[in-house]
Amino acid sequence: MLTFSLQSGSNGNCIYVETDGVRLLFDAGINGDQAEKKLAARGRSIRDVDAVIISHDHGDHIRHAGIYQRKYGLPLHISRKTLTIAEQRHSLGKLHDVRHFYPGGFMDFGTVRVHAIPTPHDGADGSAFVITSGGKRLGIMTDLGHVFDGLAETISTLDAVFIESNYDPGMLARGPYPAFLKKRITGPEGHLSNAEAAELLKPASAGRLKWACLAHLSEQNNKASLAVETHRKVLLPGLPLYIASRYASSDILEI
Repeated sequence: MLTFSLQSGSNGNCIYVETDGVRLLFDAGINGDQAEKKLAARGRSIRDVDAVIISHDHGDHIRHAGIYQRKYGLPLHISRKTLTIAEQRHSLGKLHDVRHFYPGGFMDFGTVRVHAIPTPHDGADGSAFVITSGGKRLGIMTDLGHVFDGLAETISTLDAVFIESNYDPGMLARGPYPAFLKKRITGPEGHLSNAEAAELLKPASAGRLKWACLAHLSEQNNKASLAVETHRKVLLPGLPLYIASRYASSDILEI
């Protein structure tokens, strides 16, 4: 199984996963030309992708889904509620190949299974994902809301994970965001801090976890170096940590 982040953050999210002959994109928050070029730079063609799977209705995850489908012919997998709300909020255009899943359910692509895990983030019907293939398990855990029941146990079953490490509490408190937005970010429907993400990973770092990629870092309220430093203070030594950039694709990561 191999994977890489095309981009991660409030300016657009998209993650590529390839395993057992199946090619998947998770979220469509960057435009089609960007996605095509970033995949080509890693030796992949967007037209070979088997499905685009949408986590929730926020624009940085879904705004370009219509283009992915109409220009490249990619099936769109999305929950009914997410699609309904997204079509009210964004100009997705006409969609002709939509396949619905529900949070808590499974999607099968040949021998590859994707489990959609409901999240309390403030998107409509949001999901995190676990991709299973050949006994290997990859998690895509962003926009989580808070550390909800069962999340740590799920992460302990993973071989690798993209996990949101959105903000540093001190930077957020001192930063320019208005009070209502700070409250939303730190609230039960917002995002995880560096410390919260690190504590979630701590038990898994002593188990089967091979690497973690810190994702969805805030531009205003975090720094990559600070996120890594916070995790290094908590995790067992030796666990490889990567950063999913707000602008550039990550290296190809393998399990």
